[in-house]
Amino acid sequence: MTDPQLALTMLALFIVLVFLGFPIAFTLMAMGIGFGYYAYFDGSRMWRAFERLDETASSWDSWSLWFEGFMNNRIFDLFVNQTYTVMANEVLTAVPLFLFMGYVVERANIVDRLFSTLNIASKNIPGSMGVAALVTCALFATATGIVGAVVTLMGLLALPAMLKARYDPSFAAGIICAGGTLGILIPPSIMLIVYAAASGVSIVQLYAGAMIPGLILVALYIVYVVTRSILQPSVAPRPTKEEVPDVPMGKLLWMIVTSFLPLAFLILAVLGSILGGYATPTEAAAIGALGGLLLAVAYRALTFQRLRESVYLTVRTTAMVCWLFVGSYTFSAVFSYLGGEHIISEFVQSLDITPLQFLILAQLIIFLLGWPLEWSEIIIIFVPIFLPLLAIFDIDPLFFGVLVALNLQTSFLTPPMAMSAYYLKGIAPPSVKLTDIFKGILPFLAMVFIAMIVVYVVPQSVFFLPEYFYGR
Repeated sequence: MTDPQLALTMLALFIVLVFLGFPIAFTLMAMGIGFGYYAYFDGSRMWRAFERLDETASSWDSWSLWFEGFMNNRIFDLFVNQTYTVMANEVLTAVPLFLFMGYVVERANIVDRLFSTLNIASKNIPGSMGVAALVTCALFATATGIVGAVVTLMGLLALPAMLKARYDPSFAAGIICAGGTLGILIPPSIMLIVYAAASGVSIVQLYAGAMIPGLILVALYIVYVVTRSILQPSVAPRPTKEEVPDVPMGKLLWMIVTSFLPLAFLILAVLGSILGGYATPTEAAAIGALGGLLLAVAYRALTFQRLRESVYLTVRTTAMVCWLFVGSYTFSAVFSYLGGEHIISEFVQSLDITPLQFLILAQLIIFLLGWPLEWSEIIIIFVPIFLPLLAIFDIDPLFFGVLVALNLQTSFLTPPMAMSAYYLKGIAPPSVKLTDIFKGILPFLAMVFIAMIVVYVVPQSVFFLPEYFYGR
């Protein structure tokens, strides 16, 4: 078996092990070290240790020299170096800070106030409660970037309110599931930070590039909710005064000032400092973490228990991402050394496809990978396989990254493996069936594909803000 064939075997075996349920990070490390031991094997390095053996050597000396000879392989040097490289990556430093901001905001009792305020403010709009839920999801998801947390919290808060207001269960469930996934696209997105670390693209330009496509997707969601509410009023009846009471304008403005503006100001301060060049993403993330703590104090929601939970969840999620990077870097280094990337590049070029066909093929593969895998695993493990091919087809990695971010919305919305549906089902009333949730998210899935088409047809939707702020 040639080295390139061994590399493809390595990739195929990894996919099989993932489907069997093995932990992905440790599977990557084991596969990388295992195949890397063969790839980097140097007999002279091993036998150098055994040359020190003589007849007087004890059993312990023999075993220790044997172990020294076994470990005298460059794969172990590579593994250690990759671990330090990941841990010293300045881009990834922003991950725990943004996560901490999100977990603190999640526990600060801001979302219930925000949803109530937006629900009252938009009561004259068709599908007002759905629109309020979407805007709340967009703001909250932007502040947290944690899909499970947003869907679960909004499911506990908004779903009972919409069901009580006689909303169709599938329609209400689709709104919450779709809105909850927006945090992996709209900056400051953890996913974009991970893509920047994997691809080498500037995280600042990624944030600027993803802003307009993210707003396009939110707008498509809102247009769909309002349009369907007008054409089919039974799915979203207008609220009665008992359900949404009239509030004097002065009181409504005070509700907006105390619920909407603080969170919006925090998000704008973080994004503005990044896009304006006043702070690096890591520094802005630190500002956001401090702002989240101050909001929790202002809302009298900061307790030691909540702070401890936020720190614990931050450490756990950050460790997962970092160890995925360690495993991926080791795996990809061995895969490339064996000639795997070269053989894939040659195969794709032999297909004689256009850049559009390549984009469709790549996005289709990522779409399918979204069924069994999390977005972090797709970005860290599989997207780097496509990155060397972008130059061949003259595709900007920034543009490709935004398309991938849009595409990964589908990994949470595509039955039968739509994770957002399972998050919601876990806390929904028994009357809301999983099939109802699947039925409700399909129209929003179509909106994601429409947004991807719009971005491809109008690439300036991605490039306008990066060029405006930073030039070509």
